[in-house]
Amino acid sequence: MKIRIKGNSIRYRLTKTEVETFCKTGVFKESTEFGTSTFTYVLRAKKTKVDLLEATYIQDTITLYLDDRELSTWAKSDRVGYSSTSVLPSGKQLSLLLEKDFACLDNTTEDQSDNYPNPKNDSNIC
Repeated sequence: MKIRIKGNSIRYRLTKTEVETFCKTGVFKESTEFGTSTFTYVLRAKKTKVDLLEATYIQDTITLYLDDRELSTWAKSDRVGYSSTSVLPSGKQLSLLLEKDFACLDNTTEDQSDNYPNPKNDSNIC
Protein backbone atom coordinates (compact mmCIF):
# COMPACT_ATOMS: atom_id res chain seq x y z
CA MET A 1 0.00 0.00 0.00
CA LYS A 2 1.26 3.43 -0.90
CA ILE A 3 0.34 6.63 0.83
CA ARG A 4 0.57 10.13 -0.56
CA ILE A 5 0.04 13.16 1.61
CA LYS A 6 -0.03 16.70 0.31
CA GLY A 7 -1.43 19.41 2.52
CA ASN A 8 -4.91 18.34 3.61
CA SER A 9 -5.10 15.52 1.09
CA ILE A 10 -4.43 11.83 1.78
CA ARG A 11 -4.37 9.13 -0.88
CA TYR A 12 -3.95 5.38 -0.39
CA ARG A 13 -3.19 3.16 -3.40
CA LEU A 14 -3.45 -0.63 -3.09
CA THR A 15 -2.22 -3.46 -5.34
CA LYS A 16 -4.49 -6.35 -6.37
CA THR A 17 -3.36 -8.56 -3.48
CA GLU A 18 -3.78 -5.74 -0.97
CA VAL A 19 -7.32 -4.98 -2.18
CA GLU A 20 -8.20 -8.70 -2.04
CA THR A 21 -6.74 -9.02 1.48
CA PHE A 22 -8.61 -5.93 2.65
CA CYS A 23 -11.89 -7.18 1.18
CA LYS A 24 -11.46 -10.59 2.88
CA THR A 25 -10.23 -9.39 6.30
CA GLY A 26 -11.56 -5.86 6.61
CA VAL A 27 -8.13 -4.41 7.36
CA PHE A 28 -4.80 -3.72 5.67
CA LYS A 29 -1.84 -2.08 7.42
CA GLU A 30 1.67 -0.81 6.57
CA SER A 31 4.37 0.73 8.77
CA THR A 32 7.51 2.78 8.32
CA GLU A 33 10.13 2.70 11.08
CA PHE A 34 12.03 5.83 12.11
CA GLY A 35 14.46 4.47 14.67
CA THR A 36 12.65 5.06 17.95
CA SER A 37 9.17 5.54 16.49
CA THR A 38 6.97 3.96 13.85
CA PHE A 39 4.53 5.64 11.49
CA THR A 40 1.60 3.38 10.60
CA TYR A 41 -1.12 3.74 8.00
CA VAL A 42 -4.17 1.54 8.03
CA LEU A 43 -7.22 0.88 5.88
CA ARG A 44 -10.05 -0.49 7.98
CA ALA A 45 -13.67 -1.39 7.25
CA LYS A 46 -16.14 0.26 9.59
CA LYS A 47 -19.46 -1.34 10.44
CA THR A 48 -21.09 1.81 11.71
CA LYS A 49 -22.27 4.14 9.02
CA VAL A 50 -19.47 6.24 7.62
CA ASP A 51 -19.65 8.96 5.04
CA LEU A 52 -18.03 6.51 2.56
CA LEU A 53 -14.51 7.42 3.76
CA GLU A 54 -13.35 8.81 7.10
CA ALA A 55 -9.91 9.25 8.63
CA THR A 56 -8.33 9.54 12.06
CA TYR A 57 -4.81 10.30 13.21
CA ILE A 58 -4.02 8.81 16.63
CA GLN A 59 -0.64 7.81 18.09
CA ASP A 60 1.40 8.09 14.87
CA THR A 61 -1.26 6.17 12.92
CA ILE A 62 -3.45 7.36 10.07
CA THR A 63 -6.50 5.13 9.77
CA LEU A 64 -8.70 5.46 6.72
CA TYR A 65 -12.14 3.91 7.20
CA LEU A 66 -14.29 2.57 4.38
CA ASP A 67 -17.91 1.54 4.86
CA ASP A 68 -17.87 -2.26 5.28
CA ARG A 69 -20.71 -2.66 2.76
CA GLU A 70 -18.06 -2.12 0.07
CA LEU A 71 -16.03 -5.21 1.12
CA SER A 72 -18.07 -7.71 -0.85
CA THR A 73 -17.74 -5.93 -4.20
CA TRP A 74 -14.68 -3.70 -4.53
CA ALA A 75 -12.05 -6.38 -5.30
CA LYS A 76 -14.08 -7.93 -8.12
CA SER A 77 -15.54 -4.74 -9.56
CA ASP A 78 -14.23 -2.25 -12.10
CA ARG A 79 -14.58 0.49 -9.52
CA VAL A 80 -11.21 2.25 -9.23
CA GLY A 81 -11.75 3.81 -5.82
CA TYR A 82 -13.56 6.07 -3.42
CA SER A 83 -13.22 9.71 -2.49
CA SER A 84 -14.60 11.93 0.20
CA THR A 85 -14.09 15.39 1.63
CA SER A 86 -14.62 16.23 5.30
CA VAL A 87 -14.93 19.62 6.91
CA LEU A 88 -12.59 19.82 9.91
CA PRO A 89 -13.36 21.66 13.17
CA SER A 90 -11.03 24.44 11.93
CA GLY A 91 -13.25 24.90 8.88
CA LYS A 92 -10.59 23.54 6.53
CA GLN A 93 -11.28 20.50 4.36
CA LEU A 94 -9.61 17.09 4.42
CA SER A 95 -9.69 15.26 1.07
CA LEU A 96 -9.49 11.45 1.17
CA LEU A 97 -8.87 9.16 -1.78
CA LEU A 98 -8.65 5.36 -1.82
CA GLU A 99 -7.85 3.69 -5.12
CA LYS A 100 -6.52 0.63 -6.88
CA ASP A 101 -2.88 1.00 -7.93
CA PHE A 102 -2.43 0.90 -11.72
CA ALA A 103 0.81 0.07 -13.50
CA CYS A 104 2.71 3.17 -14.59
CA LEU A 105 2.91 3.98 -18.28
CA ASP A 106 6.47 5.28 -18.03
CA ASN A 107 9.58 3.21 -17.43
CA THR A 108 9.94 2.80 -13.69
CA THR A 109 12.19 0.54 -11.67
CA GLU A 110 9.43 -0.13 -9.15
CA ASP A 111 7.98 -3.66 -9.06
CA GLN A 112 4.52 -3.34 -10.59
CA SER A 113 3.76 -7.04 -11.06
CA ASP A 114 0.83 -6.91 -8.61
CA ASN A 115 -0.63 -3.63 -9.90
CA TYR A 116 -3.82 -3.42 -11.90
CA PRO A 117 -3.35 -3.08 -15.68
CA ASN A 118 -3.42 0.56 -16.68
CA PRO A 119 -6.54 1.22 -18.77
CA LYS A 120 -4.61 3.81 -20.82
CA ASN A 121 -2.08 1.19 -21.98
CA ASP A 122 -2.98 0.03 -25.51
CA SER A 123 -1.38 -3.41 -24.91
CA ASN A 124 -4.13 -4.16 -22.35
CA ILE A 125 -6.82 -3.90 -25.00
CA CYS A 126 -7.87 -7.32 -26.38
